[in-house]
Amino acid sequence: MIIINPKFINLNPPNRVLNPVWVSVMVFTLILLFPIIMTAQNAANPFFAPYATPYQTSPFDKIKNEHYLPAFREGIRQHAAEIEAIANSKKQPNFANTIEAFERSGKILSRVQQVFYNLLSAETNDTMQAIAEEIAPEESEHSNNIFLNEKLFERVKEVYKMYCKTIPVSYSPEQEMLLKKTYDAFVRRGANLSPEDKEKFRTYSKELSLLELQFGQNVLKETNKFQLNITDQNELSGLPENFVEAAAAKAKAKDLQGWLFDLTYPSYTPFMKYIDNRMLREKMYIAYNTKAIDGENSNMEIVGKMVNLRLKIAQLLGYEDYATYVLKKRMAENSENVYKLLNDLLEAYKPTALNEIDEVQMYAVRSGEKFKIMPWDWSYYSEKLKEQKHSVNDELTRPYFELENVKKGVFGLVNRLFGLSFVKNTEIPVYHADVEAFDVLDKNGEFIAVLYTDFHPREGKRGGAWMTEYKGQWKENGKNSRPHVSLVMNFTQATETTPALLSFDELTTFLHEFGHALHGMLANTTYESLSGTNVYRDFVELPSQLLENWASEKEFLDDFAVHYQTGEKIPEELVKKIKDAENFNVGYFCLRQLSFGFLDMAWHTQTFDFEGNVMEFEKEAWKRTQILPSVAETCMSTQFNHIFAGGYAAGYYSYKWAEVLDADAFSLFKEKGIFDVETAKSFEENILSKGGTEPPMALYKRFRGKEPSIEALLKRNGIK
Repeated sequence: MIIINPKFINLNPPNRVLNPVWVSVMVFTLILLFPIIMTAQNAANPFFAPYATPYQTSPFDKIKNEHYLPAFREGIRQHAAEIEAIANSKKQPNFANTIEAFERSGKILSRVQQVFYNLLSAETNDTMQAIAEEIAPEESEHSNNIFLNEKLFERVKEVYKMYCKTIPVSYSPEQEMLLKKTYDAFVRRGANLSPEDKEKFRTYSKELSLLELQFGQNVLKETNKFQLNITDQNELSGLPENFVEAAAAKAKAKDLQGWLFDLTYPSYTPFMKYIDNRMLREKMYIAYNTKAIDGENSNMEIVGKMVNLRLKIAQLLGYEDYATYVLKKRMAENSENVYKLLNDLLEAYKPTALNEIDEVQMYAVRSGEKFKIMPWDWSYYSEKLKEQKHSVNDELTRPYFELENVKKGVFGLVNRLFGLSFVKNTEIPVYHADVEAFDVLDKNGEFIAVLYTDFHPREGKRGGAWMTEYKGQWKENGKNSRPHVSLVMNFTQATETTPALLSFDELTTFLHEFGHALHGMLANTTYESLSGTNVYRDFVELPSQLLENWASEKEFLDDFAVHYQTGEKIPEELVKKIKDAENFNVGYFCLRQLSFGFLDMAWHTQTFDFEGNVMEFEKEAWKRTQILPSVAETCMSTQFNHIFAGGYAAGYYSYKWAEVLDADAFSLFKEKGIFDVETAKSFEENILSKGGTEPPMALYKRFRGKEPSIEALLKRNGIK
């Protein structure tokens, strides 16, 4: 690499007369050397060369922090040049040279973004977070430069007008969808605005992108900051031994005495379920539910700013509020339909939820308690009631859900339904020692996808579970370029004496995310932007929630659920107890989801700038769903990653919307057989492989033969 140190180039030495000839020589030399310098830098940057890895997977072993910014900026430069070439073309605009050319542009930038932002969630560090804050405004500016490019939009608009003529140009359904989606994207990103309003759009969108980033980083910092170090073993009363051991290992890793608990799912959840000490449960609950309220990582002000910026953008584009803007491109279509769903479910489930609260309260009283059940008591007493009523709890089922066996079970289920097999490939680079990579093959042994699995929490990983892609699927020049899909979880870890034993909820989460993975892996479309999970947000949860249904099916559990010590198959009576307990507290959990949906919609149906108190607004927004006593100092909004950092703004209702769809869809599997290959084939052909190439309701009706009904969900939950 050739490096020129700026301190050695002094074009104006003190006390000397500047020599024009010398200056000319130096400038000419720099001009000649610049391409060499850039070539040398690019050659050392793994993003710029074709990946020399299996299936051209991301070379995580070669990517370093210092590679990101140069790759981002070169990717932006190349993409901008491609856009200019399309916009300034002298050829008559048509689908191929405008719409398709736009779709295929920006490959280098996309490659960098997919690696960087996925790792920003799964394996971040301070340097990456600083890079994210530095590059976010540049990316926002680049995006605005594209969608506010008048010449480019004129070409897009001309192709769109030709399509809309009385005798339209003949396109395939997928081409039609890409054209409409491209045209709408420009309109929804301000292409029709006046020059003055375009500048406002630039300002608002740039600020919003940075705030979304800061919001998520603050939540992660707050999650990592809290630790509860217990040194008195008596305070661990009630906690199962495997969690005691895990907490001891966590303390040892931090050079602490005793036992350490934090706010990650595998630590927080069992603590709240089993610890007998009520004061400690309260302390843990308050810590979890006051994240990012105040202090250096506060999101309180950010929430208000984001809500107002979203409103400004929506109203600038001619919409009354942000929800109206978002829902125009959703199955629900408008706020009225969303509120109808939420209110119908609230009416149907609230009586059941209130009965469940009373039942848990009475159990606590029978146990000798005289206090009113508070939120930090709920998991503890409801778990004990569940065990009393159904003789089942997580500690009875965990020994049968050893992670390696669960993986075999989920892989086996997908093999039975869709003919896919999974072969571990150690030649594929991974980004952390915990991560495994698999070749995914179809029933004929043909390569379908790469699957990464990342199961356990660590400080560099945000909470929750998600599916993502390092590369999407598309077809070009006769080649079907296959996807690279990743599953990221925060499951219970192994200890010194036991392997990773999952709870039933973790098994269900695994199936949920694997449903998303199937959507990505079985994608089979021409254009990447219409492939896999690139569908309406209130349709994307259908495959994931559908797969959850198998979690309590005996025929599925019999395939893999064996005791990790004895090898004994899960007893039939235990499976029956799991099934019987399936609807335990179903009303409570429904109202919990509805509360988030109402809160989301309240924030995004605002028609005036928010200037109030975030905590007061929140309590008013979801008060009809709150059936446990409210705790004044807590706040959900400041840590609500889904809607403020995760793309679900005005869309959290999607989980309940998709639950209606999945209950209706699974009823067909129940009718035909839960391993019925023909039903699975229909689901693959009509839903999974099609991505966003057609309207989602058309795809669903083609699979199911009719529109979905809420009846199947009410029946499944025992409400009706």
